[in-house]
Amino acid sequence: MIDTLFFALVAAVAVVAAVAMVVARRAVHSALFLVVILFCVALLYLTLSAEFLAAVQIIVYAGAVMVLFLFVITLLNPAAEQQLADVRSHGIVAAVLAGVLLIEVAAVLRWGTLAGQPASFPPPAVPWSDNVQAIGEGLFTTGFLLPFELTSVLLIVAIVGATVLAKRRL
Repeated sequence: MIDTLFFALVAAVAVVAAVAMVVARRAVHSALFLVVILFCVALLYLTLSAEFLAAVQIIVYAGAVMVLFLFVITLLNPAAEQQLADVRSHGIVAAVLAGVLLIEVAAVLRWGTLAGQPASFPPPAVPWSDNVQAIGEGLFTTGFLLPFELTSVLLIVAIVGATVLAKRRL
């Protein structure tokens, strides 16, 4: 009962922070609301006995990545932000993309993953072992190495792109 109440409280804080992040007028405020969301995710990891993931969530995402985001925001000079001309069209695009995402989730739950294995909810329990060992084996032996490396390349491309955009304005 206490676990359910704690989950509901943390989930409610995360949802409120997510809405505030989207509707915030300043980019710095959006980044700070994202920090709140990342801390909520870390708390949820702790409730699942995934201490290593919670620590990585706080150190890597709430720490390093958010410092990077704030650095890029400062480079882009948020004081010179332009107001969006047509916010309604952005809402329509967001609604269409949300619908596509829901259809994809329903398809995965209905027909299974792309690898041909059926999807199950909740996911099957992982045998009790060391969290770090399980994460290492999952990342580097079961086919997640390529997505892991592609994510790092994507982050590097984003940093270079933001720097190029910022240099044009300076």
